[in-house]
Amino acid sequence: MTSNSDNTRGALLMAASMTAFTLGDVSIKAIGHSMPLSQILTLRGLVAVVFIAFLARRAGAMRFDFPLRDRALIALRVIAEIAAAVFFFIALFNMPIANVSALMQMLPLTITLGSAVAFREPVGWRRWTAIGVGFAGMLLIVRPGTEGFNVYSLMALASVASVTVRDLATRRVSANVPSLAMTFATGVGVLGFAMLWSLWQDWVPITGQNAGLLALASVCIVGGYSFSIMAMRVGEVGFVAPFRYTSLVLALILGYVIFGELPKPVALFGAAVIVGTGFYTLWRETRLRKRQAKMLRT
Repeated sequence: MTSNSDNTRGALLMAASMTAFTLGDVSIKAIGHSMPLSQILTLRGLVAVVFIAFLARRAGAMRFDFPLRDRALIALRVIAEIAAAVFFFIALFNMPIANVSALMQMLPLTITLGSAVAFREPVGWRRWTAIGVGFAGMLLIVRPGTEGFNVYSLMALASVASVTVRDLATRRVSANVPSLAMTFATGVGVLGFAMLWSLWQDWVPITGQNAGLLALASVCIVGGYSFSIMAMRVGEVGFVAPFRYTSLVLALILGYVIFGELPKPVALFGAAVIVGTGFYTLWRETRLRKRQAKMLRT
């Protein structure tokens, strides 16, 4: 049985993970218009891959003798992660960070929807309603048909779709495939793509300021991965997972303080709607898992 102290530790670790990822995104956004994206992804990816390899080797997870089905799913995961990274950062460079972060909070809803459509997992009317309300909140942020709606809004949504595909593919990978092996393969895939892409983009000299921001972004992605792994090992998922919304609060604050970005009131309301429906979806899924586990024990 999970203790209250484990739940508290897990919540703090999840909040720390989201804080690290958000600080990394802020750092990347700050240099986004002075350095090619392929250069950013390559330099950041090198640090991430080395760190993940170190963790995987320590855990004895550096093995890749997987069945063909798992290899295909991991390949799909890699492709989806590449698309998610490219779409996310292009949107981030051209939209308020809080808007992009709010749209990414749709993931609990899109994953539930994807599971219902792709895997025919049962979804009751309550969660269908939450999904519908959450998508209404999304429309309040991107506001199609208005001057605020542009290709970057679509790229942010494409990133959400790509992460959804990535996570759905991950769910179908065999349980005996180490998570760190999948993470390492994904990191190598993104790094390889970035290096190949860089052949068509001219790299620029790195200024002292940009070097510092890149170093911060690299440290943050390492911290984000570390804290997220630790968070999932302690505490109940249903208690810990909602603390991922820490990233949205921090994005609102840093977006205003650093970039002078203040989302429109209607976008803030849309973000609140998405967070509320996301909370409900996570709570509902946790309750259903507990009910299923109880039925299996009896």
